[in-house]
Amino acid sequence: MTATTTHDAHSLRELRPAGQAYRAAFIGLLGRDMYLLRKSVRVFLLRTLIQPLLLVFVFTYVFPKTGQSVGGSSGASRFSTQLVAGVMGLAIVFQGIQAVALPLVQEFGVSREIEDRVLAPLPTWMVGLQKIVTGLLQGLLGACLVFPIAALVPATPVHLNIHWAVLLTLAPIAGWVAGALGLVLGTKVKPFQVPLLFSLIVLPLTFLGCTYFPWQDLGRVAWLKWAVLANPVVYMTEGFRAALVGGIPHMPLYAIYGALIGFGALFTWIGVTGFENRVVT
Repeated sequence: MTATTTHDAHSLRELRPAGQAYRAAFIGLLGRDMYLLRKSVRVFLLRTLIQPLLLVFVFTYVFPKTGQSVGGSSGASRFSTQLVAGVMGLAIVFQGIQAVALPLVQEFGVSREIEDRVLAPLPTWMVGLQKIVTGLLQGLLGACLVFPIAALVPATPVHLNIHWAVLLTLAPIAGWVAGALGLVLGTKVKPFQVPLLFSLIVLPLTFLGCTYFPWQDLGRVAWLKWAVLANPVVYMTEGFRAALVGGIPHMPLYAIYGALIGFGALFTWIGVTGFENRVVT
């Protein structure tokens, strides 16, 4: 019996190597998530569009129309332009949290839906990585939706000067960081703690992420200028300013890329480790 079982297992490995099986299962799980996204595309669009639409509408349409332009009449266009970069960073982060963290909290809940996923022929850590990739892809979709908002909503002109090399390399890295952060939060937060997730984490990420102003402008508040460096959103918004906005100071690119890669690696390690521990327990 033992010899037969060993021979069968050996034959299965010859028919389908482990790497190929893992790749097929990973793509299958990713395809399942994309299929579910397609079925609920209206919900996705609503949750993706509402926040950036409201921010751009209030600050770049309502304020100028009521004579309360942020930055004064001469700086309204500049503010509208730099706000687009900040909103794009926020869109990616929110997708990482909404696409990964919130569903994961439910899957680890009483229903234990996560058990269906870990039955896939994949190591547990790879199931966690698949969650990050899902957050990355949805984050990129959310960022793309900011462009039509920026083109249609503002009452003041938005002057984008796109540096494609920076944009096309920065956006996937930012999506990776957002997806990994979503995995960290999804494995650490209990269902009854979800309201605290927004008040203690999402709001500080938003208001202290240099969304509405460049990091350089914090020079007069020195302690805050250095404190916000612990916020990964700062590097996303500064990076998108470098990619989309000309003539506005931003962090050096080596600092932006280095920090985002560091945050991505850290969040991935914490998230995947936490995911494995939660699945086992």
